[in-house]
Amino acid sequence: MKLTFLGTSSGTPTRHRNVSGLAVQTVPSADWFLVDCGEGTQHRLLQTPLSLHDMAAVCITHVHGDHCYGLPGLLASAGMGKRTKPLTLIAPLPVWEWFETTRRLTDLHLPYEVTHVDVDTQALVYDAPGVRIERHVLRHRVPSHAYRVQVETRRTRLKADALRSVGLPPGPAWRALQTGEDVPFNGAVLRSADYAETQVDTASAVLGGDNAEPAMLRDACRGAQLLVHEATYTQDVLDKVGPGPMHSSARLLAEFAQAVDVPNLILTHFSARHQNEEGMSALMAETQAHYRGHAFLANDLDVYELGSDGRVAVTRADRT
Repeated sequence: MKLTFLGTSSGTPTRHRNVSGLAVQTVPSADWFLVDCGEGTQHRLLQTPLSLHDMAAVCITHVHGDHCYGLPGLLASAGMGKRTKPLTLIAPLPVWEWFETTRRLTDLHLPYEVTHVDVDTQALVYDAPGVRIERHVLRHRVPSHAYRVQVETRRTRLKADALRSVGLPPGPAWRALQTGEDVPFNGAVLRSADYAETQVDTASAVLGGDNAEPAMLRDACRGAQLLVHEATYTQDVLDKVGPGPMHSSARLLAEFAQAVDVPNLILTHFSARHQNEEGMSALMAETQAHYRGHAFLANDLDVYELGSDGRVAVTRADRT
């Protein structure tokens, strides 16, 4: 699974950070998913290899503008780019109603079908071969959600030693067995089921929206290898701004991630007051004081790859 951050700022964009957007590629499939679509998301996408033709679904976490105001423009651009493949919009009902009203009032005609999945009425929001997405309820000023994305990759491996022991040389017959065909050999039939075994690799990541209570993701994080979650403030700043914003601090998030033993943690959705070197260092220090796993602070256009072994590799964006 590959994650490309398209926006890591909270509330408003800054010179170096856009508002929320996250592209999720279910490697090796060409299909990818967009989680949140703040204003300017499509501009960030132009700086990546991702194509709007391959976008399978858009998952919106909640109605606030920094998470959805880029949606109509992005879908309009996809239509102007000759997209014809249907698209799934996974979102709260008010986001769908707003999009439909915008489409009607701005004379937006899309050459592809958009199907709405209401996150408030079903937990399993996307289910296709190899990809499963479930939504989980969060705590924010408005209904907010996280998405758990699970990707299964099946690989068929041959029992090479067994094939060599019966005298079958490597070649087309081996490839036939690997693809499920039975092969005649020396007056007998070698059954694919006897000489090929399927290995299922699973990668699971929980991608959170705005949330004041990370513990609400306890069930979602069970068995997950990665949690991506907002850390809008340090704890001292969160104590000063009070409960009104209903966001998380780095400390709250780190303590939760440690408690549920999730091995990898990516922090995002940073307040502009923390977006200098000193502020980011404070966020990381607070995280590392309460979490012993692998922690990362996301930047726009950073790419993280989660392997089936549970390890995360990062390619940092060039910020020059």
